[in-house]
Amino acid sequence: MPKSLSHCFLFAALSASLLLITACTTPRTKPATVTDRTSSVVEQTPPGYYRVKKGDTLARIALDNGQAPRDVAQWNSAANPSFNPNVIEVGDLILVKPPAGSKVAKAPEKKSTPTTDKTDALTSTPEPTKAEVVAEPGIRLSWPAKGKVSAEFSESNKGIDIAGKVGEPVLAASDGKVVYAGNSLRGYGNLIIVKHDNTYLTAYAHNSKLLVKEGDSVRKGQKIAEMGDTDTTAPKLHFELRVNGKPVNPTPYLQ
Repeated sequence: MPKSLSHCFLFAALSASLLLITACTTPRTKPATVTDRTSSVVEQTPPGYYRVKKGDTLARIALDNGQAPRDVAQWNSAANPSFNPNVIEVGDLILVKPPAGSKVAKAPEKKSTPTTDKTDALTSTPEPTKAEVVAEPGIRLSWPAKGKVSAEFSESNKGIDIAGKVGEPVLAASDGKVVYAGNSLRGYGNLIIVKHDNTYLTAYAHNSKLLVKEGDSVRKGQKIAEMGDTDTTAPKLHFELRVNGKPVNPTPYLQ
């Protein structure tokens, strides 16, 4: 083969190799399409319902929504005949607002004081009204136990702790109706929940003995339990005030 022809052939082979390498190393101008299969659509919780989370019980769901556990169970059983209040699963929808026409556990009605005769009202001199210092209108509570407050209200505590001895009396902080008496709420031990009206609930936890049952009407200052240390490390009363299911500091309400 002539020398010049050999050089031409070699040059052509090298040029072809360089073009092939350049084509392989040139970056893509458009990335490949990647499908994200890990994302999931979060289901919306309809108004008036609660979606069950891990560790929930029906009693806790009712307390956190300001309702009586029995009412919540009845509403859901009426809507779904196969509903079992003792078996709820993560993701289940629980009705926590009364449907139209349903009955709600009511606190006992307070007796109205007799009205003053009109003639007496006209002749008598009215006494100046005294302003009462209350955090919010609607309820005034008496202390549910004697003892030192060992833990104040906080976001994690949700109430106050009153230290004492096993067997000391636990008193109803106001008139109302017992809507729960049991020990199915983890962290509360033997617990009593009293409904005072459609806004206010009080909770009394860690009792050694319960003296009232669900459905009982109680009066302010009535002994409803004996202090204990169930589900806690020392004898105390854990006392909560719930306003529309939300825990609030009960101290400003106590007199």
